[in-house]
Amino acid sequence: VQLQASGGGLVQPGGSLRLSCAASGLTFSRYTVAWFRQAPGKEREFVAAISRSRGSTKVADAVKGRFIISGDNAKNTAYLQMNSLKPEDMAVYYCAAGDRIILSRMSVAAAYDYWGQGTLVTVSS
Repeated sequence: VQLQASGGGLVQPGGSLRLSCAASGLTFSRYTVAWFRQAPGKEREFVAAISRSRGSTKVADAVKGRFIISGDNAKNTAYLQMNSLKPEDMAVYYCAAGDRIILSRMSVAAAYDYWGQGTLVTVSS
């Protein structure tokens, strides 16, 4: 199983970016896919998750209303559309995938079996 995260970069405050997480070796529609982020000196935190099999999503309060998670089963890819970016959103973003994750554990990093390498998002003017 491999998860390839991409789409990070430098963006000004208020700008937008779309991250992609391409999965190989697993059937995307059966898994829960999530985004976590880690800023320098901080712990990894949950951002958003999507369960294609249940048709459900979960988004952290810190990004609710600004970030949207979606998925494309045909492409085995999950996306994180990030709008109205703030300096505090600056972090390395990781995608993760896990099987049979119950709703209450979608935001728990330990529930995920597979992790991508991370992509850096820098928000600065």
